[in-house]
Amino acid sequence: MLYLQLFLTFFKIGVFGFGGGYAMISLIQAEVVTEHGWITASQFADIIAISQMTPGPIAINSATYIGYTATGSVWGSALATLGVCAPSLIIMLIASRFYLKMKDNPYVAQVMKALRPVVIGLILSAALMLLTPDNFIDWKSYVIFGLVLVAAIRKVNPILLIVLAGLAGYLFY
Repeated sequence: MLYLQLFLTFFKIGVFGFGGGYAMISLIQAEVVTEHGWITASQFADIIAISQMTPGPIAINSATYIGYTATGSVWGSALATLGVCAPSLIIMLIASRFYLKMKDNPYVAQVMKALRPVVIGLILSAALMLLTPDNFIDWKSYVIFGLVLVAAIRKVNPILLIVLAGLAGYLFY
């Protein structure tokens, strides 16, 4: 029953998660931490950090890790990953069939333009949800965060930032 619930939960996340993986983080947290209690808030923060550092989309990576953590099995990983990917695959198969007919439609262009602020709000919400005492345990964690934020704003290579932040975390903790 847990496997079916896991698949359906991530399928729902895949259906309603507009704006990509970062926009889905708050929805994933609401479902797996708050609603079902499959993982703790601290585990969720760790999974998000690992999902950001590993290659691939963050929603798929986090679904894979959460599926394994919740079930202790590779089948849980596979079903959570399939659940989060299936809606996009289905929607893209349908949309690609009609895309050439609709791409110049002014109503479609207006809808896409209207969704931009919503996506920005979802990404900001995800960032704010990760700013918790579980993630910032002392002044050193705030310093690491602040330095990485400033460097990111100045367009420093994100891979370099990940490596340096990981190294700083390893040295401090």
